[in-house]
Amino acid sequence: QVQLVESGGGLVQAGGSLRLSCTTPGRAWSTYAMAWFRRAPGKERESVAAIRWRNGVTDYADSVKGRFTISRDPAKNTLYLQMNSLKIEDTAEYLCALDSRGTRVYNTLDSRSYEYWGQGTQVTVSS
Repeated sequence: QVQLVESGGGLVQAGGSLRLSCTTPGRAWSTYAMAWFRRAPGKERESVAAIRWRNGVTDYADSVKGRFTISRDPAKNTLYLQMNSLKIEDTAEYLCALDSRGTRVYNTLDSRSYEYWGQGTQVTVSS
């Protein structure tokens, strides 16, 4: 059973920063890509950023380009999301996801690429 554990969420003022982490404790397994998604109250889940595990190639949603940075540490099996210049509209539950299959039927920002999901960590941005 693949377990994803997010951390780092919290309450921050607009313009501030937070760094989210997603760990995958337990045995090692192949990882093709990992990603962050978010779900705001009353809205559908949306993609935030994705990274191909082997070569570090990244993809970002337009809404976060230039403000968020996704990275990974393969030695620690950990995914990160550095969020700067946070806006009130960034308030959401942030979930990490893992694609171990790498079928590449869908692009890395498509939730259908991912078969494993974390429980989420809440990020609240205040004015």
